[in-house]
Amino acid sequence: MHRRSIHDTRIIPLKASAHGTIRQWLGDSRGRWEGNTLVVDTTAFTDKTGFRGSGRTLHVVERFTRIDANTLDYEFTVDDPATWTRPWSAGFPTITTEERIYEYACHEGNYGMMNILAGARAEERTQKRQTERRADKTQSSR
Repeated sequence: MHRRSIHDTRIIPLKASAHGTIRQWLGDSRGRWEGNTLVVDTTAFTDKTGFRGSGRTLHVVERFTRIDANTLDYEFTVDDPATWTRPWSAGFPTITTEERIYEYACHEGNYGMMNILAGARAEERTQKRQTERRADKTQSSR
């Protein structure tokens, strides 16, 4: 939910139990099934979570619904009476793809790969020219 969320993992118990009281960066989640929708209810965030200005009273409800073999619908509702005047929601479908999907941490540096390699090839050409000039000077001085 903040800059760190890309590398964090949530463990979401699916058995009915009360939320914990220890405040955590990603809150304390509990999951349940409503038909074919997985509902994840999360509370007990810290004041450092900082999702869109929220604080310790943040409450998030997420819904994951399989629409068809290729589509998963994701919806969430956030509520924090100390931050907003009323709860608000958003959602979007996630669709399967035949394209390659790269893990963020492994792929993030690859955007500069073309320039990194171009710089390395330019350096190689410069070294080759210098070596050729030295060889020409050596031959001409004979």
